[in-house]
Amino acid sequence: MNYIELKITNPGDQEKTDILIAEMAEKGFESFVEEDDHLLAYIPQKDYSAEMLLKIDAFQDLDEEQVSFTVIEDQNWNAMWESNYPPVKIANRCFIHAPFHKPDPEADFNILVKPKMAFGTAHHETTAMMVELLLDEPVSGKRVLDMGCGTGVLAILAALKGAKDVTAIDNDEWAYQNALENAALNTVDFIDIDLGDGSLLKGKKGFDLILANINKNILLNDMKVYAKALNANGKIIFSGFYTEDLEDIRKDAKPNGMNFVSHISRNNWVAAIFIKQ
Repeated sequence: MNYIELKITNPGDQEKTDILIAEMAEKGFESFVEEDDHLLAYIPQKDYSAEMLLKIDAFQDLDEEQVSFTVIEDQNWNAMWESNYPPVKIANRCFIHAPFHKPDPEADFNILVKPKMAFGTAHHETTAMMVELLLDEPVSGKRVLDMGCGTGVLAILAALKGAKDVTAIDNDEWAYQNALENAALNTVDFIDIDLGDGSLLKGKKGFDLILANINKNILLNDMKVYAKALNANGKIIFSGFYTEDLEDIRKDAKPNGMNFVSHISRNNWVAAIFIKQ
């Protein structure tokens, strides 16, 4: 599959860049790389059109000269990621790295990720915060769901921590295939990985912990489905939205029997914990 690499020069301060990323993600852009003076955004070529950019509000503040695009052919991805993908260490306990990096012998958990175009490599604040919270969450013997799994990092970490049953779901074919590959690389291929969306939860058994790092609109749309899939006294950790959106998430979770516990934030992104009554 070919991808479009959209380069946005000088997109603005961090807040403007974050808003731009969020709006582009809602339109189908799958991955982003932030550099000192530009932002790179990636979307399957089949899903891209110049007209779609006009529907992204944050683009209205950009000049035409700030935006350019390049077609990235499928066979070039591995070389590109190898040159641009640094390892990530979170809370000094979890080391997420690619095959071309050496594992960290001092980390509690080493997670091997073969990077492709799947979101969830822990370079983004939301994934990093989810990993951080999951590190402190007791999951041994529990049933865990990673909703919108991307590379499968969260599902893999839950499995390595002793979860007895782990399910991972993503609606992107590349993410699905990459999660399968990464689960095998980390010898936790017992994870049940599915291609689809929240509708798949109707046939699933109750979960003790749900990890949902997606975006505000999808979280709100699927809130009832998550609530039904979560066991009584089970926890759900939401991320993929901004500080100013937390109140909307809380308001929608409450009537679905999920009480707000706490949250952490980084660069205006939020990860919030709820418990089902």
